[in-house]
Amino acid sequence: MNPEKDFAPLTPNIVRALNDKLYEKRKVAALEIEKLVREFVAQNNTVQIKHVIQTLSQEFALSQHPHSRKGGLIGLAACSIALGKDIVTESNKFDLVGFIPLLRERIYSNNQYARQFIISWILVLESVPDINLLDYLPEILDGLFQILGDNGKEIRKMCEVVLGEFLKEIKKNPSSVKFAEMANILVIHCQTTDDLIQLTAMCWMREFIQLAGRVMLPYSSGILTAVLPCLAYDDRKKSIKEVANVCNQSLMKLVTPEDDEPDEPKPVVQKQAGPNPDDSLAKQEGTASGGPDGSCDSSFSSGLSVFTPASTERAPVTLHLDGIVQVLSCHLSNMAIGMMTRIAVLKWLYHLYIKTPRKMFRHTDSLFPTLLQTLSDESDEVILKDLEVLAEIASSPAGQMDDPGPLDGPDLRVSHSELQVPTPGRAGLLKTPGTKGLECSPSTPTMNSYFYKFMINLLKRFSSERKLLEVRGGFIIRQLCLLLNAENIFHSMADILLREEDLKFASTMVHTLNTILLTSTELFQLRNQLKDLKTPESQNLFCCLYRSWCHNPVTTVSLCFLTQNYRHAYDLIQKFGDLEVTVDFLTEVDKLVQLIECPIFTYLRLQLLDVKNNPYLIKALYGLLMLLPQSSAFQLLSHRLQCVPNPELLQTGDSAKAAPTSQKADSPSIDYAELLQHFERVQKKHLEVRHQRSGRGDHLDRRVVL
Repeated sequence: MNPEKDFAPLTPNIVRALNDKLYEKRKVAALEIEKLVREFVAQNNTVQIKHVIQTLSQEFALSQHPHSRKGGLIGLAACSIALGKDIVTESNKFDLVGFIPLLRERIYSNNQYARQFIISWILVLESVPDINLLDYLPEILDGLFQILGDNGKEIRKMCEVVLGEFLKEIKKNPSSVKFAEMANILVIHCQTTDDLIQLTAMCWMREFIQLAGRVMLPYSSGILTAVLPCLAYDDRKKSIKEVANVCNQSLMKLVTPEDDEPDEPKPVVQKQAGPNPDDSLAKQEGTASGGPDGSCDSSFSSGLSVFTPASTERAPVTLHLDGIVQVLSCHLSNMAIGMMTRIAVLKWLYHLYIKTPRKMFRHTDSLFPTLLQTLSDESDEVILKDLEVLAEIASSPAGQMDDPGPLDGPDLRVSHSELQVPTPGRAGLLKTPGTKGLECSPSTPTMNSYFYKFMINLLKRFSSERKLLEVRGGFIIRQLCLLLNAENIFHSMADILLREEDLKFASTMVHTLNTILLTSTELFQLRNQLKDLKTPESQNLFCCLYRSWCHNPVTTVSLCFLTQNYRHAYDLIQKFGDLEVTVDFLTEVDKLVQLIECPIFTYLRLQLLDVKNNPYLIKALYGLLMLLPQSSAFQLLSHRLQCVPNPELLQTGDSAKAAPTSQKADSPSIDYAELLQHFERVQKKHLEVRHQRSGRGDHLDRRVVL
């Protein structure tokens, strides 16, 4: 550059400073230029203003010398600051359409001065009333978010102001906003690690969802990918978490029953239209909603084309359920995801099963293993939400299929014909050991084709993960009894356990179910139903439970006590002498004695006052007493029996006159002799398995406690 050349009205000092290699000197020159241009504006001296701009552009900004170019850029930035709305308002020839591509190209510059210059221009253009920059916002929005992450606080603040002004305009004129064209840009920046960018993008996303409504539905999978992880943020990112929660709730409200209709998608109500969601999301499926290999990636490719030209036709609003379910499944199966995110995922699944059940049931087979796995979660709240989803799957009419196909793979030990869903017409009494199928009371709600599959898989999970059964088994079953019909739960599990080959697990599971049945407040109605056995349905349920309860002798007796089948209880106890009396066996007898003293058996204790009509109850209790060693339970039961009045009446024979009038054993509907034979067969199998496991063969090494 020729130092002797005349650069007036720029002074020689300004020229030297603009060419200097030090930024501080160039900055001083820029301040002088700003002051000079402001004076020209005050004098309305447009000739000198144009001369300054022309000199900075041609002699400096286009110079081959790097320091001169930097000086030219900062000088032009100073001019733009000094001029304000005058850059455009003083010219009626400003080509905005031609300027935007240049702006879009330059906006990705990493140079701080270039960024400051760009932001200044956008501020000016945005403030001019006659220019609607919202039309071009999709082309510069991504670049603005990039600048928002600049290292310079001043530039970040300027960019924040620009984005704030744009958002104000969007709220004022939502009908002219191209929401769909900017949706994916926000999704990308909602996933950044920069707190300011993420919070700003999330605030924009919140407004987009609330203003654009169902226009945002096609981008749900990407939005969820960005929003869900934020729900697990701690207090350090509380603001982001709160905005993300609003986004999540607002998006969820957009899903309606009409999204379950197989008809053609409804057109967008708004006049503006965005890119074809299928095309714009196709490139993102690998990142927004899980890659081709099924993995779940929380980031988008940096090479995505986000500038899709607007269409002149209305874009269809379609709920892309496949992508949404894939995102939800990925987040649910990732054990590293936070608790609040997992809860939000389960709420989404429940919401989708309620609003779009027909479409959701296409994904049930793939979701089922993940939902079952979630039952092992450490959080009770997560398990509760998980059970709500599983209960909805098991009871929704949309899940009823004529031919559901194989229920659980080739290793399932029960044929498909044995897994039919209970229907009112199939109710009947289980009188023979060969009876198959799940019987159901006509008064109980009929579950769908997935109900029995759920019960089978739940019991399999308990069998393979004993810790889950021990720690959460009771909790899970009680909650299911609240969410679904308790009778169906117990009826189906008893039916499945009847065919269980792992006899030790069957005994443990029966003991768990029996404890829940006798002690849980959730089972109050079912206990009352079983207590009297007045109806064929209650008798049918008793028979079903009894056959599986035979896996555990003591629980079988307790079931007879619950149903007031005292004579049969006495007959069972008589058979105990033929069983292998182990320490575990006596421990269970001890627990039963303790249970008899609980409120649940208040009616039983009161019946001890009526010795004449309840002789077999007293005999059964004395039978338990004779089984027990001299222990605290022995003393407890002994003291209780000492309170029975008129003990001489225990001599009552089996004459018809002495037969108890309230005894249920006389009911012709139940074949008690066959039930007793079934008990003996089941216990014989248990004995054989125990001996095979211990390698004792036929040698009975009884561990008797004396």
